[in-house]
Amino acid sequence: MGRPRKFDEQQVLRAARDEFWRKGYAATSLDDLMNATGLGKGSLYGAFGDKHQLFLKVLSSYANETAEGVCGAVARGDRAIEVLRSFFVPGPQDAVAEHHGPVAASRGCFLANSSTELAARDPEVTGHARATYQAVEDCFTHAVAQAVADGDLPEDTNPRELGRLLLTIQQGLQFLTKTEMTAEAMREIGRATVDRLLPLPAPVS
Repeated sequence: MGRPRKFDEQQVLRAARDEFWRKGYAATSLDDLMNATGLGKGSLYGAFGDKHQLFLKVLSSYANETAEGVCGAVARGDRAIEVLRSFFVPGPQDAVAEHHGPVAASRGCFLANSSTELAARDPEVTGHARATYQAVEDCFTHAVAQAVADGDLPEDTNPRELGRLLLTIQQGLQFLTKTEMTAEAMREIGRATVDRLLPLPAPVS
């Protein structure tokens, strides 16, 4: 029988994720991963396989957290329109940081970064990205449909079209965090998004 692991797998994955997130896949060395996780080569590869397998494990964990974070927030909301608005005011970067830590605030979306670097030559990365973005889009779409049913959005709103547009804006804002755009500019984009696409109905007098 193999010896039991004496480390927290999720903690190791988070440490490896932050290293990949900071440097990118290609620039992250085995020594970087060993230093970040505190594990030796034998323990690291014995538990997770080679660098590519470890990266895919990290990416899968991040993708699941992203989809669950968005869908969970939608499911917990008392009012769908308010839940949708919360992703853009003050800004989706805060939602990302809530689920993935403060490292996310200045480095954009780990999934998007990884897709940009690797998707053209790594179909497994492409698959993770496509599945995650589809799950998030589905959550937004469901919330839009609920907001229409609640009378908070016009009856002729196409939930799928608006859900996909909201996903695109959210991802665009997350990318812009990497450009050191000011917090005020990000807030202005968020406010414009909710004012034009997700306005609250006027109170009934």
